[in-house]
Amino acid sequence: MINRFVLIGIIFVLIDVYAFFAFRGLSRQMSEGVQRSVIFIYWGISLLAYLIYIATMAGWIDNQTKFLQVYGRTFMIILMVTKLFMIPFLLIDDVRRLGIIITNYFSQEPRYDAGRSRFLSTVAVVAGLAPGIAMLFGSLKNAYNYKVKRLKIPIDGLHPDLEGFKIVQISDIHTGSFYFEHPIEHGIDLIRKEMGDLIVFTGDLVNYKADEADPYIPVFKRINIDTQMTYSILGNHDYGDYVKWDSPQEKIANLESLKHKHSELGWDLLLNEHRVIQHKGARIGIIGVENFSALPQFPKYGNLQKAIENIPPVDFKLLLSHDPTHWDYEVNKSYKDIVLMLAGHTHGFQFGINIPGWIKWSPAQFIFRQWAGLYQKAGQYLYVNTGFGFLAYAGRVGFMPEITVLTLTSGK
Repeated sequence: MINRFVLIGIIFVLIDVYAFFAFRGLSRQMSEGVQRSVIFIYWGISLLAYLIYIATMAGWIDNQTKFLQVYGRTFMIILMVTKLFMIPFLLIDDVRRLGIIITNYFSQEPRYDAGRSRFLSTVAVVAGLAPGIAMLFGSLKNAYNYKVKRLKIPIDGLHPDLEGFKIVQISDIHTGSFYFEHPIEHGIDLIRKEMGDLIVFTGDLVNYKADEADPYIPVFKRINIDTQMTYSILGNHDYGDYVKWDSPQEKIANLESLKHKHSELGWDLLLNEHRVIQHKGARIGIIGVENFSALPQFPKYGNLQKAIENIPPVDFKLLLSHDPTHWDYEVNKSYKDIVLMLAGHTHGFQFGINIPGWIKWSPAQFIFRQWAGLYQKAGQYLYVNTGFGFLAYAGRVGFMPEITVLTLTSGK
């Protein structure tokens, strides 16, 4: 843990030093006083970020200072992203200057164009400030800017009594990241207003520990007021795998406590099992697996075969599985009768460009094949919800906190 802490700190410093060259390059033509001010402001802001990072990692910022915990981390992330976006242009300038040095070594007429370096430094600063400003805005305005996304899922051979059946999905609440409660109430109101025939939650109730959910249980209990049951599953953050526990028993107790939180919320937690519900004359099989990922860095607790064991004949099978990589890994290869899988996990990276009908881009696509929205293979569908809450960065750019409403319909 200490080694990782030191390594991340060293990486931060290296990025900082390298990005500083862009600011220094811009200020060279300015007065000496302006140059000193640039240096003072740049390193003053960086020093503040380092102090917040050290205080967070050392445990000096805890739940008693939740505002600093949430927004101090957000400040660090915005700062580092800003500087990371600057680096490619600084690298281009360094490669260009290296080429000039090599050329000058063999030339009788050495040359150097300082104007191009200043231009690339300017481009680097602009390239860094653009995402930085977007992330600052996303933190101030979008962390609780809930959006209801409505889609129709056309299914061949759909039972007539399931025509118009409405599924409301939320995912990735991450209660440990919240600081404000009032805007969450608005999100719950939006969920209730949809009057879904079925409400599901696809994992990650907490960040690290079960007790993070305690302050928000009264808030999220309101979801069930107008419906008979919410069905839920666990996500990768729910197992306590990202915490150093004093003993294995303590970790087990934490997981059992988290399972009890689902009961307190009035949610039916599916742990590699299924439920069959009746809607008019149709039977729906709701299958819920524990976290299962095709990626090595995430846990594989899910057992789909066990979850569907002894399931009776049903008219529609719905799978709840937190990680969307499960779909390609197993579901659409071996379980063709599972018509719809609902997942979360990716958050859409909480950052990207999302203009419906024009462009959908996020760094998430470099990790996940399916990472936001609806996907189809033959007669099977996967929907990836970008999350109700947030993690680490308390904000959203491009991909807002989401409440998904999926309506089943026959044909195309």
